Amino acid sequence: MSVLTGFAVYFIIWWIVLFAVLPIGVRTQADEGNVTLGTTESAPLHLRMRKKLLLTSLISAALLGIYFLVTVVFGLSFDSIPRIVPDFSKQ
Repeated sequence: MSVLTGFAVYFIIWWIVLFAVLPIGVRTQADEGNVTLGTTESAPLHLRMRKKLLLTSLISAALLGIYFLVTVVFGLSFDSIPRIVPDFSKQ
């Protein structure tokens, strides 16, 4: 795997993980009973983005390590998955 491929895979994994991490631990203004005038009740009270970005980066690095281990070290790919459906084109 080249450096550019590794960066591209990390970038895709990072964005997917970010959207999974964003709702973790969010307390809305309605939950706290502290609704600011002019905002919706579902707006988060404390976003804590630095913590979420750090958690996203750590999880993404771990997933990239697993991806690297499976593809480069063990040499597995989608072609390694056994074919369940019979191939009828070769008759």
